[in-house]
Formats: sequence, C-alpha cells, structure tokens
Amino acid sequence: MTEYFLQAFIYLVAAVITVPIAKRLGLGSVLGYLIAGVVIGPVTGLVGAETNTIQHFAEFGVVMMLFLVGLELEPKVLWEMRNRLIGLGGLQVSITTVAIGAIALALGQVWSVSLAIGLIFALSSTAIVLQTFSEKGVSKTEGAQNAFSVLLFQDIAVIPMLAFIPLLALPELVEAAQALAQSADHHESMSLVAGLPGWAYALVIIGAIIGLVVGGHFLTRPLLTFVASSGLREIFTATALMLVVGIAALMSLVGLSPALGTFLAGVVLANSEFRHELESNIEPFKGLLLGLFFITVGAGINFGILSDNLWAILGLTLGVMALKGVVLYFLARLFKISGSDRWLFTLSLAQAGEFGFVLLSFSVQNHVLPTELAQTLSLVVALSMLLTPALFILYDKVILPRFEDRSNEGQPDEIEEMGTVIIAGMGRFGQIVNRMLVGIGVNTVVLDYQAGQVDNLRKINTRAYFGDATKPDLLHTAGIAECELLVVAIDNQDAAVELVEYVKHTYPNVAVLARAFDRGHGYRLRQAGADVIQSETYCSALEIGTAAMRKLGCHPFVAEQQKNSFKRIDAEQSDILYKAWLADTEEGERFDTHYRDLFMQLEEQIKTAMNTDRVDRHSLSDRGWTPPPKGYTDALKDKED
Repeated sequence: MTEYFLQAFIYLVAAVITVPIAKRLGLGSVLGYLIAGVVIGPVTGLVGAETNTIQHFAEFGVVMMLFLVGLELEPKVLWEMRNRLIGLGGLQVSITTVAIGAIALALGQVWSVSLAIGLIFALSSTAIVLQTFSEKGVSKTEGAQNAFSVLLFQDIAVIPMLAFIPLLALPELVEAAQALAQSADHHESMSLVAGLPGWAYALVIIGAIIGLVVGGHFLTRPLLTFVASSGLREIFTATALMLVVGIAALMSLVGLSPALGTFLAGVVLANSEFRHELESNIEPFKGLLLGLFFITVGAGINFGILSDNLWAILGLTLGVMALKGVVLYFLARLFKISGSDRWLFTLSLAQAGEFGFVLLSFSVQNHVLPTELAQTLSLVVALSMLLTPALFILYDKVILPRFEDRSNEGQPDEIEEMGTVIIAGMGRFGQIVNRMLVGIGVNTVVLDYQAGQVDNLRKINTRAYFGDATKPDLLHTAGIAECELLVVAIDNQDAAVELVEYVKHTYPNVAVLARAFDRGHGYRLRQAGADVIQSETYCSALEIGTAAMRKLGCHPFVAEQQKNSFKRIDAEQSDILYKAWLADTEEGERFDTHYRDLFMQLEEQIKTAMNTDRVDRHSLSDRGWTPPPKGYTDALKDKED
C-alpha cells in the first residue's frame, strides 16, 4: 500500500510543479504534463515499469473527454457537419494512410506492415488538440471546427481499423509471439463476440449501438431524475461515472471503441436537462486522468532505444509530422480554409495520436508488427505528441501575428458614400449603435480594421469599410469634416484616447461619443475631450442589479427608484472623482489615498440614498408606490372636458 501512495505522490508533485511553470511560460498545460513525465521517468527514474499499466488506466480520461464532447453536440449539429466529417476527415485518413504506407514500403517493409503503419500514423491526438484548443480559446474558429471534424472521424475510424488489422497478421510472427497470443486469449474470454461468425458479430454490434441510443434516450432521464431527487450530490457523481464506465465496458465487450461508445452516449444526452450537471461531475475526473495520461506518455519514452537510434527516430518523427502537415495543408486549400485558420488546422493535427499506442499494442498481439518495430514506432508517436505544443507556440508567436499584421497593413477600402455619423469599430458595442441609427434612417460610415469582421457584416447587408479609423487620412476620406458625430468603439484603449484627442483638436465641431472599458479609461477619454462617455458594462449592470432586487422581493417601483438614486448620486459625484483623478495624474499616481477615500464616501452616499431617498417623498412602503387603477387617466380627462 505504501508503494502506491509513494507513486501517486510522485506523479502529483511532478504535475503540481511543472504544469503551473509551463502555463506561466506560455507553453500550455499539455507540454507541462509531458515534461513532468520525462523528468520522473527517463531523467530521474522515479517511476518505471508500472508506467504502461497506469497509462492504460489513464486512457480512460480520453473516454471521458469524448463523452463531454458528445454532450456539447446535439444530433442536429452532428448532421449539419456531415460534409466536413466524412469529406475532410475521410480524405485525411485515406490520403495519409496511403502516403505513409507507400514510404514504409519504399523503406523495405512488407505491404501488410506498411499498411498497418499508415493506419496508425493517420490518427492524431484528440486529447492534446482539444485540450489545447480549449485553453487557448480558439475552439470556435473555423480552423478548430474543421480540426474537430477530422478528429471525430478518426475516432470513429478506429473501429474498422481494429477489425481490419488482424487480417494483416504475418505467419512468421505467430510462433515467436505465443505468449502474447495466450494473453490475447485471456482477454478474449472477457469478450461477448469471441468466436462468433461474421454475421452474428455484425448483429451484436448493431444491437449494442441501438441499445445504447434507445437506452440513453428513454432510460437515463428516469434514472437521473430518481437519483437527483435524493439530493445527494455524491450519488449523482457516482451515477455519472457509472454511466461512462458502463458504456465503455459494454463497448469493450462487443469489440468496439469505448471512446466511440461514450461519444455516442454524450450525443444522445446532449438534449437532456441533466447535461450541465453531468458535465460538472465528469469534468474533474476527465482533467485529472488526461493529465495523468500525458505524464505517462512522457514517462514512457525509452531513452535507451532513443539514444541507440536517435537520428533515425527523430527523422521518422519529423518526417511523419511534415508529411501529415503537407496532406492537411492541401486539404485545407481544397476545402477553402483560409488565413490563419488554415495553419491552425494544419499544425494542430500534424502529430500521431494516443490511439496509436492502442493500435500498436493490438498489432503486436495479433502478430502484425514485430515487437522491436512497435517499440520504435511508439517512440515516434510519443515524440510527435511531445512536439505538438511547440507547433501551437509557433502558431501563436509567428504565424498568427503575421496574419494580423497583414490584415492591419492592407489597403483600406474606397469609401463610396458619406454619412452623418462615423462609427469607428464594429464589435458588439458598435454594431448595436449602428443598428439603432440605421433603424431611424441615419446614414452611417462604419470603419473596422479587421477584414474578416467587415466581410461578415457585408454578408448581412451592413455597409462597412475596411480601414484603421485612427489614421487621419482615412478619417478625412470618410468625411469627418462634414459629419456631425463620431462614435468611438474600438478595442484598443490607448488608440481610442488618441483618436478622441485628435478629432476634438482638429475638428472641434464634431461631437464625439466614446465607449469606455472602465472608470479609469472613461477619465482618460474625458480628459481627451469626449462629449459623451459610456462604460460598456454600466447600463447592463444597472439592469441586472435592478432585476436582482425585484427577484429578491423588492417592489418593482421601489427597485426602479433605487436604480435612479444610484445613477443620480454616481453622476453627481463623477466630477469630484474626476478632479481627484486629474490631480493624482499630475502628481504621477493615478489612484492615491485621497481618491480612494472619496470613492468610499461615494459608496456610503449611494447606500444611504438607496435606503432613504425618494424623489417624490412618498412613503417608503410598497403601498406608496402602487400604480393608479386602470382607466384613471381617462377618467381625469373626462372630468377636465
């Protein structure tokens, strides 16, 4: 028992130390886990032979991850992505398998071994790619969505691969692998399909999938309702784990991929009212097991074999990644994935995947690959996964900035029509302003420096022009000298202040309305000369606060009056706080003790006003705010007549 505690402690210490450091350095958590595994495995030898056993257990993190992915995909969404799923994913697996298989054949491998190698390296790492997409916040980009389609097809393709690989067995390996064959027989005893003819095997598979879909749709809701009614969170967690473990076990018993089974279950439950509760219960286990899986990948690198064949293994690793990158880039162009998304798609899928370890072990057990070759190929898979975070760093630091610079340095559009109002920036804030003004018939000139945003706006018949509104020449072309208003809604705070300052100095008759990110930014805009300043969150926060008071039992009229009291006191004290901020700025400190004291006084005034002040001095009770009866106004008019 002590040994297990020590091993667990070693893994946890390695993760706790290396992952935060890797995140702080911008390397990502995945690379941190992989480095942790290398340190406690090949470098220091703190862990050893048990790594492979732990890795099989940790692979369950991939199963849980696909269950969570399925929960995010409604069947309708899955059907809508069928073209990318089958077309893009199918071509990637097919072309990569043929290309790598042909190179292996040219290097002297027999055709069956070459084909098996091609199938193994056609797969990419679902765990690393989706985890990194989530961390970097790019999951909704076009490149990430297409990469997800390919990964999903690859996970599904593992099923026919597992069925096909035994047909590639080499007769000369059978005698040398008797021990492995006996081990395989032992595992077959836990199978429901061992020894079945092909037609019966097909029926069992179809029955298992139908049972999974039907059971997930009709049986899980009553079960989860019953468990939830107990009010015991730990039992709901146990139920969520029971579903995932049970489905994985069923899929394994019928010879299917556990990851595919749990993915299908997640899709079935995507419309369930318990979806978010299932996610919150499974997520911690998924994250921990995935981290453990990445550590075992790093710890499993055999430096002995690596040092003996260093250049050959490095060459194979880089060759596989380069070949997959070429195929992916070609497909990205074929499917019209453009810009930085094309490179995100290409670089994110260039590695081999965790299912490669599964297929390699399966190939050895079924006498398709020699053990020595499988060990070398395992190193190639592990090293390619280890290098994947470096590809994401290349994308972030080198490729993405170049595309952003190219977008910014592009030639601005020729502005064909002038307007009464110029709107600089068409994000979520500028779009609402533009829609309101256009709605009442005001001609606007919309400028945005992101070409993709301009294209999207034009698709919905919103007239917009590409260009940097902070450049005087473009403002002149847009008609700043003749317009009445300039709305500043650009994301860069410093650029927004400089734009306001320039316009108020050069075109003093133009009214400037500016969006502020916070109080400090608002002060800077006011100092630059903006006529109207509105914090982007102020109004929405006021409305949410008022709604919260109503939900807590406050009478609607009282809640509205308290909101107005807050706005009035805040506006009255705005000049005082602004003058204090100006004094602080001149002295070199933006928010000194004097400013903070004034701000706290403001908070006390607001609290007092919201509890006592009423504009019409009516009663504080709800009755004093009861609206007049229906028809009261009409009755008054009749009396006047």
